[in-house]
Amino acid sequence: MADQQRKDTGTDAGPGVGTVIVTGGTDGMGRALVLGRAARGDRVLAVGSNPAKGERLIAEAEDSGLGDRIGFLAADLSTIAGNQEVIEHVTAEYKSIDALVLAANRQFPERTETSDGLESTFALYYLSRYLLGHGLRSALAAGSNPVIVNIAGVGLTSGRIHWDDLQLQNRYRTITAQLQAGRANDLLGVAMAERFGRRVPYVLYHPGFTRSGDSAMERMNPLTRALIKTIARVAARPVEKAIAPVHEFIDSPPAVPLTAVDRGKPVSLDLETLSPSAARRLADATTELLADQPTHATRQDGSR
Repeated sequence: MADQQRKDTGTDAGPGVGTVIVTGGTDGMGRALVLGRAARGDRVLAVGSNPAKGERLIAEAEDSGLGDRIGFLAADLSTIAGNQEVIEHVTAEYKSIDALVLAANRQFPERTETSDGLESTFALYYLSRYLLGHGLRSALAAGSNPVIVNIAGVGLTSGRIHWDDLQLQNRYRTITAQLQAGRANDLLGVAMAERFGRRVPYVLYHPGFTRSGDSAMERMNPLTRALIKTIARVAARPVEKAIAPVHEFIDSPPAVPLTAVDRGKPVSLDLETLSPSAARRLADATTELLADQPTHATRQDGSR
């Protein structure tokens, strides 16, 4: 993990001011949320993989008079060690946190593996959110009115969990990997809400096609990237409109353990993609996968 671009004080926020952690916080919706929460008075830590983008975020915050409210932490969230370092930093710097927004994602045109030997989409889009949600649970539980918001694809029913090939060694396609990770995030929300949702409610939120940043597409070939950008200018939702519900979730966390919203519409928790039995199965499979990883020394409550 690279150096932190701005050191956070770790002091308690004032009355009515919260502490918010945003992954994918230097680009697209994540970046807009970081600046938006800081403008509302929150202290915000943006987590991202690109130090240059972090520097630009801090510079914009300084220019906007928000420099004392925004910090940046560079981390490789596709690795188990990178997530553990984020957990250790956050739990050391903050007595409590009020919201964890999980927005980091990236598309991989070809199958690539992380340093842990895991398929990269699975590792970044799903496993990172699993690790951070579990590892920061105690800090969230100490917050006055906490919430976890997982920005993924709830409400969609395409794609599935490839139980016999979670790492997609035999059937990798970019869309297959993205859809599997999306369905895995659905099940992650169900499992987290079942275990911890009465103290820390969990929100699954699908913003739909949004005019977001370039990070998710940076590994695509230039022609495909240009085509998507052209379509986005016509059909995609503005970032500010897409993130408006996230601000609402943070300002007034739901009273129920699990909330699912797809482009402004509530999603029935009876949907097949939100199956409690499948959620428990994936949780068990993830626990087994992590048990085989020598770098996974942090327990699910964030302690060592």
